[in-house]
Amino acid sequence: MRERHHGRRAVLLAIAVLFGVTALAGDGTSDIDDHRFCEFCGMDRKAYGFSRMLIRYEDGAETGVCSLHCAVIELESHKDRAVKALFIADRGDRTLTPAESAVWVMGGTKRGVMTQRPKWAFRSRPVAEAFIARYGGQIATWPEALAAAREDLGRERK
Repeated sequence: MRERHHGRRAVLLAIAVLFGVTALAGDGTSDIDDHRFCEFCGMDRKAYGFSRMLIRYEDGAETGVCSLHCAVIELESHKDRAVKALFIADRGDRTLTPAESAVWVMGGTKRGVMTQRPKWAFRSRPVAEAFIARYGGQIATWPEALAAAREDLGRERK
């Protein structure tokens, strides 16, 4: 009887922990509810959930955009605002991750969003490498991806 009681406690504790972790993690899409459409081009961020970005400023304001392309436009338009965090969706599972810690893939045959030169983000290197094996491209750092997006936007504006 005592063992059965401990077993129930363990199961209840496991369920409580699972719900707690799930609540903390969220579904990774609450930013879509708050910012359904891209601030610049109007694209549906739910439909483009795999390329969306969220910019969080020091003053607490947030801007949701559909892509790195539109994030660069936002950042250039508000150079006077201090950025607290930049989040990018994982290309595979759409979970937001800090742009600086993402594994970026540039180039390849998978068409990019709002750009001729694709730039995709992943939370893990093995998933990025699997993507490269299928679609091509090369691993890049966040500064390289950001510089490429700025360069692409500059060419577009000429």
